[in-house]
Amino acid sequence: MYLNCHSYYSLRFGTFSEVTLLKMAQAYGVTSLALTDINNTSACLNYIRKAPEFGIRPIVGIDFRKGAEQLYVGLAKNNQGFQELNTFLSKASHLSKPLPNLAPEFSEAFVIYPFEKVLQLNKVDFKAHEFIGISIENLRRLPFSKYKTYTDKLVIQQAVTFRNKRDFNAHRLLRAIANNTLLSKLQQTEEGRLSEQMHPLEELLKAYQEFPNIIENTENLIAQCTIEFDFGESRISQNQQVFGASKESDFKYLKQLCDTGLPKRYSVITEAVKKRLAVELKTILEMDFVSYFLINHEIVSYANSKGYLHVGRGSGANSIVAYIIGITDVDPIELDLYFERFINPYRASPPDFDIDFSWKDRDDVTAFIFRRFKNTALLATYNTFKYRAVIRELGKVFGLPKEEIDQLCKGHFSMDGIDEMSKLVLKYSALIKGFPNYLSVHSAGILILEKPIHHYSATDLPPKGFPTVQFDMIIAEDAGIFKFDILGQRGLAKIKEAIDIIKENRPNEPEIDITQIEKFKNDETINTLLSKGRAIGAYYVESPAMRGLMCKLKVNDYLGLVAASSVIRPGVSSSGMKNEYIRRHREPERRQQANPILAQIMPETYGIMVYQEDVLKVANQFAGLDLGEADVLRRGMSGKFRSREEFKRVEEKFIVNCREKGYSDTLIFEVWDQIASFAGYAFAKGHSASYAVESYQSMFLKCYYPLEFMVAVLNNGGGFYSAEHYIHEARMWGGNIHSPCINQSDHHNTIKGTDIYLGFGYLKNVENLVVKRILTERQLYGMFKNFDDFIDRVVISIEQLSIFIRIGAFSFTGLEKNELHWQAIFKINALKKRSGNPTLFQPKHKNFELPKLSHNWLEDAYDQMELLGFPLYSYFDLISEPVASTTKAKDMPLYQNKEICLYGILVNTRFNTTKNNQNMRFSTFIDQEGDYFDVVHFTKVVDKYPIHGIGVYACYGRVTEEFEHFSLDAIWTKKIALKADPRASDTPSFDSLKKMN
Repeated sequence: MYLNCHSYYSLRFGTFSEVTLLKMAQAYGVTSLALTDINNTSACLNYIRKAPEFGIRPIVGIDFRKGAEQLYVGLAKNNQGFQELNTFLSKASHLSKPLPNLAPEFSEAFVIYPFEKVLQLNKVDFKAHEFIGISIENLRRLPFSKYKTYTDKLVIQQAVTFRNKRDFNAHRLLRAIANNTLLSKLQQTEEGRLSEQMHPLEELLKAYQEFPNIIENTENLIAQCTIEFDFGESRISQNQQVFGASKESDFKYLKQLCDTGLPKRYSVITEAVKKRLAVELKTILEMDFVSYFLINHEIVSYANSKGYLHVGRGSGANSIVAYIIGITDVDPIELDLYFERFINPYRASPPDFDIDFSWKDRDDVTAFIFRRFKNTALLATYNTFKYRAVIRELGKVFGLPKEEIDQLCKGHFSMDGIDEMSKLVLKYSALIKGFPNYLSVHSAGILILEKPIHHYSATDLPPKGFPTVQFDMIIAEDAGIFKFDILGQRGLAKIKEAIDIIKENRPNEPEIDITQIEKFKNDETINTLLSKGRAIGAYYVESPAMRGLMCKLKVNDYLGLVAASSVIRPGVSSSGMKNEYIRRHREPERRQQANPILAQIMPETYGIMVYQEDVLKVANQFAGLDLGEADVLRRGMSGKFRSREEFKRVEEKFIVNCREKGYSDTLIFEVWDQIASFAGYAFAKGHSASYAVESYQSMFLKCYYPLEFMVAVLNNGGGFYSAEHYIHEARMWGGNIHSPCINQSDHHNTIKGTDIYLGFGYLKNVENLVVKRILTERQLYGMFKNFDDFIDRVVISIEQLSIFIRIGAFSFTGLEKNELHWQAIFKINALKKRSGNPTLFQPKHKNFELPKLSHNWLEDAYDQMELLGFPLYSYFDLISEPVASTTKAKDMPLYQNKEICLYGILVNTRFNTTKNNQNMRFSTFIDQEGDYFDVVHFTKVVDKYPIHGIGVYACYGRVTEEFEHFSLDAIWTKKIALKADPRASDTPSFDSLKKMN
């Protein structure tokens, strides 16, 4: 009988979830209920899924509003009606137009106008599908209204938004947040009414007992509404079912692609290859995943036609069909990839294909998908109110001073020491925390469906310009809607740009075929670099932790890198199994300590769970769960389904089965703890293998074209490290680094031979328009001959020109900076104001003879730090005191368990939290020779000796060793001060001289 109910997906308005709404309805004896969130359908699918559990027949619709003003409520008679409502709302949303005061004529949806709106509009004509909603409050006014005679058009419209006064108070706070106003200044028109509460069914009917026609009309309306979607085990895939003309032709096409691709992937087609291919094709056909594979192939084919690089990963990377038709570059035969992780008869969802493209190419691939496929949308995600954000928002709403808000956010208070207003902030922040705040776009998910998108949801149009549904991936999978993951990453952009730079900088080099993965895998030089951790700039393998792991494992082949890519993941590391894996890898005799059952299941990883597949294998072969149950376990560990009953049942069965097999509880819970600690973080083996392929491609370029590769890394935003460190790396590989140059630089970094010119993009406070003028002038009319030529050709202010002078952009003139500064003042002033148009006659410049002005290289370093953010000189040249120790990083093995002092430039630092919730710090430095060393600040010294930004540090500590990888346990660290800028503050500056002039 409730036709206008809101959940908290009526964003910044509602106060409880759709499940809470169902619980309340059940408790009040309600058997039919309409969820009508305000201009939103986020909760509809989950509401329909959960309603039967509470004995409630669901009805869905939309509360159409203009701001807080209710216009009308649309109720879907059926699925077609739901689609009509979604289409209507979406059209307004996409065009950013306000909704009209009168609803359109829906064919399969009812429209209920609230009594107040009908009075306001003086509406007298009602179509068959239109009704007037009467709340309990309206019953007092109805007898005195002309609408009392519209007996067949009146229905109950008792809105439900709150459970109690506390909900109403929270609602008012949400409305104040939404309107960015103090609570005391919130307009009543922006609020709901406290009376918008649910009453027990008997009480509701009693309120309308004098108007039996209203009750009868409402019952009739409800009886005509039904909505159906399939969920859980009964669901079927909602994805596009047919790629071409028919399912039969689709399978024929897939087989044809395999026949064509097979000899390209395998020079020798073994029986193992034939058998695996046949089994996969049969399973793909039986499980109706043919179109899914063909759609992914179509996406990749388009990318290939445009010259875009891609990486196919996810569980689908375990598939030989995906490998043969080019979706992935991972050979499942070579790696013995577990078929059941990719697909098994119990798995209703298709395998995951995460397809990475360059961040520069991804939007074009996405646009192609929307052009190519009819029913397409992006997937949404919910941004929820986080604790600190709520505190800040509520603090502003209550008018608290910033200092008090900061204090509450940081937790630096006691309940006895704060006032009542602050206590209210804390009270309601605890209630609002976790509410959905606004809808955002999923990082990668694209939906390609059989039915129109609006069959399932209304859509928004975010800045990217692609329609986006209003539900997230959790309910999408429940309803049989499986996303395609199209991602953007910078690693592929680095590879692609490096190849382009090599063609330009080394035109005589042979064409690079970056797909020659087998050649790269067997290259000793590349493998040697990996084993030494010399991978700065290379995708996924450049971080200090990964480089250290590769050194400890002595990674010198593809399979070793595949394992390392998963061993590094948080779960394996935190469980202690990373160190055990390293020991068993380095000490073959230690492998005998592995449980024989686990060693038999996972011989390649010495009985240690490293990959996601290992969860399936252990659950199936060790604990006797079937593959369907094992997959529930794997998914449950990811956190998505951890609270669901199916997961809890599987966990219990795991333990029961193991006990029946006679395993000790010690062994059972040791294995279970391993699963629990890492399954949510580990990669599928095929996923790790895909990353390893890209790493090898990066390492090939780093090995044989290091300077061009490092320029590409810098031009694509770097990676784990700062631009400054990548510049250092380029210098270590023989690059000559130059500050931005008027004649040689572009907006991005450029290379000519071994000379690398930093881009104008690094220069802080330089206007884009000025850079554009310089580059355009140079492109049209050639290099600048001298300083006068530049001033004649480029319209530029003295302030902007001074930046280029200070950074050394005119060093090609051979003039000192101080002289250039003075020349600039005289010549710019002489030219007065100029237009941007070319002049017929070049002006004649006076060249003034200036006295020799002193200049110090240290001034250049300070200019570079100010203008670029870092010096192009070594920090060791800039420090104010001599290095007191000659010990270098390479000497650390000579001082194991001894105390030494190392001097190093900070490269990277990060905190880690111990099991006791205390901080410790890991830092990486480079010494005078450019070699790396790691320093660990344990909890006793971490706060005593903080790290304050980049510079040279004296690091004194004890040398420790772990698997031949040495680090320093800090006893103390000290940052060394820099030499002072020789330009004393009382010396007239260029700016002051300019003002005097």
